Amino acid sequence: MTHHRVLTKTRPQALRPNSFWLLGPAVLLLIVWTQIPFALTLYHSFRRFNLLNPERQGFVGLENFASLLTDPIFWTAILNTLVLVGSVLLITVAVGLLLAVLFYQEFPGRALARTLAISPFFVMPVVSALIWKNMLMHPVYGLFAWMAESLGQRPIDWLATYPMPSIVMMVSWQWIPFAMLLILTGLQSLSKEQLEAAKIDGANAWQEFRYIVVPHLAQTLSVVVMLETIFLLTIFAEIYASTSGGPGLATTTLPYLIYLKAFGEYRIGVAAAGAVFAVILANIVAIFVLRMIGRNLQGGRT
Repeated sequence: MTHHRVLTKTRPQALRPNSFWLLGPAVLLLIVWTQIPFALTLYHSFRRFNLLNPERQGFVGLENFASLLTDPIFWTAILNTLVLVGSVLLITVAVGLLLAVLFYQEFPGRALARTLAISPFFVMPVVSALIWKNMLMHPVYGLFAWMAESLGQRPIDWLATYPMPSIVMMVSWQWIPFAMLLILTGLQSLSKEQLEAAKIDGANAWQEFRYIVVPHLAQTLSVVVMLETIFLLTIFAEIYASTSGGPGLATTTLPYLIYLKAFGEYRIGVAAAGAVFAVILANIVAIFVLRMIGRNLQGGRT
């Protein structure tokens, strides 16, 4: 009986009604900040709204969505978005993993090297795009042009010849530090005794990486993929400041297409429909990645 009373006293109390008054302002702010703009977007996606002819407004049902679905540019933008996101994910996860393993080792100046490695993540996207466009990839006075001329080669106009790979390089340069930081955080919980035991058993560096480090980081890598995917689906500034969606439609992604519909053609209703498609695409990807993380979590428990 005494033991039962002790357990009863130490049992966590239920959330008191007064606590909801403390959480209320935060929840209200979250609703105002996220759901009201989305509700307005959803509202305008079913209406005719052109900034050049604002008096012609009205409910048009699914006409805006049909206009997008029958537009070849829309499917090109979807394909470019998937190519961009997939390519950046492969590069950032692979390079971030290698850098994280490198910075996990002890060597002189490791703290300074880590600081320099994460610095690209703090550069604004527009600034990053201008640096790559004017200081690195410019065909006349860019660093890559100078290197090509030094080797006796002809400089390449990267943004005109290889537009999508150029955007992938820009975005990957910024997001590699993010992946590296998260993976490096996951490595901190790796047991060094386990690595030492593997070395004693005769495992080489590749076997340690393949059979110990990578399985240990499975959950961390899943989180990196999920977070990066959500953010990469909204990439806009790098494209706007470097290629403006060109040449042609080579780098026109879904966010940039929404911008063109809203501020190029002034068709707010069609742009709102594109934004709804972007939300749907982001949710589909998020659900897929969350299921993948759930399977990894279950595998880790077993």
